[in-house]
Amino acid sequence: MSIVAIVGRPNVGKSTLFNRLVGMRKAIVDETAGVTRDRHYGRCEWNGREFSVIDTGGFAINSDDVFETEIRKQVLLAIEEADVILFLCDVATGITDYDEAVADILRRTNKSVLLVANKVDTGDKLFDTHIFNALGLGEPWAIASASGSGTGDLLDKVLELLPEKEIVQDERNIPYITIVGKPNVGKSSLTNALLGEERNIVTPVAGTTRDSVSTYYNKFGHEFMLVDTAGLRKKTKVKEDLEFYSVMRSVRSIESSDVCILMLDAQSGVEAQDMSIFNLIIRNKKGCVLVVNKWDTIENKGPNTMKEMTKEIMQKIAPFNDIPIIFTSVINKQRILDVLNAAAKVYENRSRKIQTSRLNEVMLAEIQNYPPPSVKGKYVKIKYITQLPSPSPAFAFFCNLPQYIRDDYKRYLENRIRKNFDFNGVPIQIFLRQK
Repeated sequence: MSIVAIVGRPNVGKSTLFNRLVGMRKAIVDETAGVTRDRHYGRCEWNGREFSVIDTGGFAINSDDVFETEIRKQVLLAIEEADVILFLCDVATGITDYDEAVADILRRTNKSVLLVANKVDTGDKLFDTHIFNALGLGEPWAIASASGSGTGDLLDKVLELLPEKEIVQDERNIPYITIVGKPNVGKSSLTNALLGEERNIVTPVAGTTRDSVSTYYNKFGHEFMLVDTAGLRKKTKVKEDLEFYSVMRSVRSIESSDVCILMLDAQSGVEAQDMSIFNLIIRNKKGCVLVVNKWDTIENKGPNTMKEMTKEIMQKIAPFNDIPIIFTSVINKQRILDVLNAAAKVYENRSRKIQTSRLNEVMLAEIQNYPPPSVKGKYVKIKYITQLPSPSPAFAFFCNLPQYIRDDYKRYLENRIRKNFDFNGVPIQIFLRQK
């Protein structure tokens, strides 16, 4: 899927534009410069086409030197990863030194760049947009992201610039399994161990892998494309925002995969960075296997150490914790084949289609045992269930009053499906429809 990145100095309205494009208040918006601490990723659909949007966020750092360095880094990353870059400026403040610094970088790229003048909320401000012609990036697009004015025309232009055709996966119709995780958890080491050769460079420096590497795998009865996702650049003296970098670099690989192997570090467990990538996998409805690597580094392991850590991981990733968790030591080649077997099984689960007659026979009995609670004296009757023809498991429950079924009952239905049919490692969607 194509990626559109929003770049610019803080407080020009990047998060407001992001919210407008993805159709929800997903990023925190505030008058204070640099309030976007969590970088955000979302989907935008326009005129029947869908693409990913990255909100690169602002920074709240006192030092001007570091400030400029951080802006430069996010722009360079956007240039590297995105198909189209929206360079946002504020018509109220005109051109600042930071705007000129960003424009200087963008003029040197061969990527598609759209200069966008934001906060043009009155007709007279339209005349003030012409000052941005001096940045040498073409005629500015005048928008007011808060009200949505001008964003439709901007999106039309974005669609023109996006690649027409997405990259087609291997014609052999085999699963794409992607190895993801934060830097230096052993993604490339796992790939090398599986392939039995030093295909990828492995160093103790976080972020040796710069690009996603796809390799055809056909061993031990398994056949698939194995993708080792890009890590981060070598650390510099400036403190890098690791979460943003690793998530942005994982976006495209996750979207084009069937199953993701999310690697965790046994020493640190599940951290915020891991959760960002995990949520990305679940939002994209991909199969997931959790691999806790570097198990050999845990000292004083007792008979219950693995069980306790499994419980801790389950609590952190709840409510979706019906996921295989495998403890490995890639360096010692411990349980490597278990990872492959789990990924193959999750792919099988994700492709599973349940016969409608069998689905109704099992689920109607479960519903009869525990019917939906009545609301305002009205009783909900679920009469028919079917699996939808989607790439990942999705089920439609037809009933008389779908609006009265609460989220906790939807979770009950999902749990009953999981109990009766094996969907381990796969997100399930439940839809309530009017009969």
